Amino acid sequence: MAKKSKKQQPGGTPATVALTAAGVPFTVHSYEHDPAHPSYGEEAAEAMGVSPDRVFKTLVADVDGTLTVAVVPVAGQLDLKALASAVGGKRATMADPTLAERTTGYVRGGISPLGQRRKLPTVLDESATRHETICVSAGRRGLEVELTPTDLTTLTSAALAPIGRG
Repeated sequence: MAKKSKKQQPGGTPATVALTAAGVPFTVHSYEHDPAHPSYGEEAAEAMGVSPDRVFKTLVADVDGTLTVAVVPVAGQLDLKALASAVGGKRATMADPTLAERTTGYVRGGISPLGQRRKLPTVLDESATRHETICVSAGRRGLEVELTPTDLTTLTSAALAPIGRG
């Protein structure tokens, strides 16, 4: 079930609140999350009937001691060296999941690049620009938002770089 939204919906998330406050058009897609599914992102793509190259996962990495958000297609993986390079760093590792949850205000599998508790440097994989719209987590497992890559880049002050690998 998907619903178009420009106004705050009851039970909205910080991500949908941020989109609404910015006046950005977006579509909310919700689906029944299966805790047994091995991949949150692939589950979202399957449930929504959307190509996995249009559904992006939000990952939090530590680049030289600075938490950094990486947004890459669920069909691929994050290239940590490319992420470090994109933000002028030397070394990147995946952030401790508990620290990522505490810093962003979201739970793993539901971390959104939007409406985070603390604004972190963000890098969006440049493949996003090949699509009219992409889907990212709306801040809860089983909830995605669809928006343009330009709006996502603007709202998160993201850099565009080739940080994903197939």
